[in-house]
Amino acid sequence: MTQTFPKGVSNLGLEQPASAAILTPQALAFVAGLQREFGGVRKGLLGRRAEVAARISAGEKPTMLEHTRFIREGHWKVAPTPADLNDRRTEITGPVERKMMINALNSGAKVFMADLEDSLSPTWENIVQGQQNLKDAVRKTISFSSPEGKEYKLGEQIATLLVRPRGWHLLERHVLVDGESISGSLFDFGLYFFHNAQELSKRGSGPYFYLPKLESHLEARLWNDVFNFAQDYLGIPRGTIRATVLIETVLAAFEMEEILYELKDHAAGLNAGRWDYIFSCIKKFATEDVIFPDRAQVTMTVPFMRAYTELLVQTCHKRGAHAIGGMAAFIPNRRDPEVNDRALKAVTADKERESGDGFDGTWVAHPDLVPVAIGVFDKVLGAKPNQKERLREDVLPQPEQIIDFRIPGGKVTEAGLRNNISVGLQYTAAWLGGSGAVAIFNLMEDAATAEISRAQLWQWVHKGAKLDDGQSITPELYEKLKTEEIAKLGNLPHLAQATELLDSLVLQPEFREFLTLPAYERLA
Repeated sequence: MTQTFPKGVSNLGLEQPASAAILTPQALAFVAGLQREFGGVRKGLLGRRAEVAARISAGEKPTMLEHTRFIREGHWKVAPTPADLNDRRTEITGPVERKMMINALNSGAKVFMADLEDSLSPTWENIVQGQQNLKDAVRKTISFSSPEGKEYKLGEQIATLLVRPRGWHLLERHVLVDGESISGSLFDFGLYFFHNAQELSKRGSGPYFYLPKLESHLEARLWNDVFNFAQDYLGIPRGTIRATVLIETVLAAFEMEEILYELKDHAAGLNAGRWDYIFSCIKKFATEDVIFPDRAQVTMTVPFMRAYTELLVQTCHKRGAHAIGGMAAFIPNRRDPEVNDRALKAVTADKERESGDGFDGTWVAHPDLVPVAIGVFDKVLGAKPNQKERLREDVLPQPEQIIDFRIPGGKVTEAGLRNNISVGLQYTAAWLGGSGAVAIFNLMEDAATAEISRAQLWQWVHKGAKLDDGQSITPELYEKLKTEEIAKLGNLPHLAQATELLDSLVLQPEFREFLTLPAYERLA
């Protein structure tokens, strides 16, 4: 590359069309400053994750923290919500791919979460071009011309933009700071903030984020420190940043109030995930004799999921924060009206449950679902922007319910086993090919789906699970069904690599922390 980089910063990635505009010396000096200031703390917190996991493996049960009781019993609120984030009744999510971003921003949703994490395959091209796409979206200059000649551009009314950087556990291997790969979280956050924070403020908005995969309030504290450093660096008032935290790990469910407290000057709300949350439950209790049924049966209404989501609503409203519900991943199928009708009824029922429970908004993955979700929340909210006044004082926190994973009537079926194998292979193959948001079986899938699929396969194979017909799920049965499912996929690109990766995760005795870590090593 012909660019000059700050001292101690190396770029190992090939030059991209957007490199000159995004990887400027000033921007790289800023992200290098973030890495030098906070990289060591990040490493320490990842080490703490391993220590906590070891204690759980040894039989310790997570519960509410005694030393933070003063936070839970104290009288405090998060900072007031900015005007353009006060009504979040429907949020759409998707990767930072140009056409999809335009469609999402134009969808009629109140918020668009542009995703640099689970729905983006982190190729260097995707990461750098994604930042350029975000920069253009902030300035409302983003456009796209399809190969067929169709033009895409922003309308007059667009969704409020939020950005999800990668989680604390992920690295960006293409940029080295003092000889070490930079944190993917700091790189994604830093570039977006550096290029857009002042512009967003001028436009009456601000740099708003979704924070993924947190496991403790200490990890939220690190984000808060990052925010203060970044705002001071650019001379922007503290509190300009707003962050919504995804409660998608079982350990974070025990520290929701503490997480909001650590971020209170920057906090906008909490979000109730699904697949990543269930994946976390399997992962953290991998040494216990816990067997989950087919993932389709682990709905948001089963007891342990209901305990966590109701507590989330209560926690948020007690502290003046938004409670955002989970994902409707269905992709409308215009060729099959019966499938479409059945799925839309299920989506409607799910959103009715959320709005009835007190959630202030919800997620969808496809623009066609925006009117469905908005219609449901309109019936409850009317002209109100949210329902934070619903304090859900009827909810009594019972930590033991959060980790009581029994599901009455739950079964493991051959269809569920086959589905996990097929979805795991199809998604991983697409991810290795550079696509992180993939339509599979009428659902928009991301890395969370692959994680829950392979986690269940590992659990069923290693915990002596049986199918509902009494057949034991053994490595041999997995191999047999996998071979049959592969035959159905034909010449799918990257399938051999995906198969090798899935086998290594499912068949090894120890549970591997994240699929995306070994997958990233195989990414071109």
